[in-house]
Amino acid sequence: MDSASLTLTPPDLPADDAAAAVDAPLDEPRFATEHGAAARVGHAAVPVLADLGFRLVRVKISAGSPTILQIMAERPDGTFTIDDCEAASKALSPVLDLDDPVTGEYRLEVSSPGIDRPLVRMSDFRRAMGHEAKVELAVPMDGRRRFRGFLHAVEGDALVIRRKDNKASEPDTVAVPIKDIGDAHLVLTDALIRESLRAQADAEAAEAAASPDAEPAEGAEPAAPAEARRGPGRFADRNKAKRAVPAGLQGSARPNPRSPAPRGR
Repeated sequence: MDSASLTLTPPDLPADDAAAAVDAPLDEPRFATEHGAAARVGHAAVPVLADLGFRLVRVKISAGSPTILQIMAERPDGTFTIDDCEAASKALSPVLDLDDPVTGEYRLEVSSPGIDRPLVRMSDFRRAMGHEAKVELAVPMDGRRRFRGFLHAVEGDALVIRRKDNKASEPDTVAVPIKDIGDAHLVLTDALIRESLRAQADAEAAEAAASPDAEPAEGAEPAAPAEARRGPGRFADRNKAKRAVPAGLQGSARPNPRSPAPRGR
């Protein structure tokens, strides 16, 4: 085993602009899919989200009182704002009420994928290169299903992982068939948190720059006044930037109309 695998030092992370340049079409297929009621929800949700310019990431149903139906979604570039969450929730609710894919009462939650997000598409792996992840195969490879390590490369139809869980007698890297991956997600590490904080800072800077109250940079010409508008939207602020959803936080939760109203105390 070489010294790199002994110290478990993460490889150099890709530049932010390189990660952002990953081509991710709206209709890029997922290799991870759901089963049962979650699959029925996903089938109903995909076209609704696509009409809004969003992609389905994952559907998860958690038993409880009431049942929690969680739908993770995002834009093709990996972003998802609070406004996006609200729009998706409003569009999904009537469709799910009509199709009724979940038995009994449930609460709908629409959220962003989060920092330690599931990896369900090829573009997810390409954006996450250099970060630590856990990968579980649906089909065992050499008698093993679970692998943990740093995402190193995508070579053809295989994901190359620089392993963190290998024994002294095992190779430092492994190439797993992407088609056999049943579940994969990022591990919450300091490097991942730093990258998320940088992205959040960039989003806040962009929002501040787009604010109508922002002062122009020194030497810059003042912006021309907006032309007068008529109609119901004439008082809307067209320059207001959308608020970004902190990774992993729920942007909108809407109870199923069939659910009883909570009792007051």
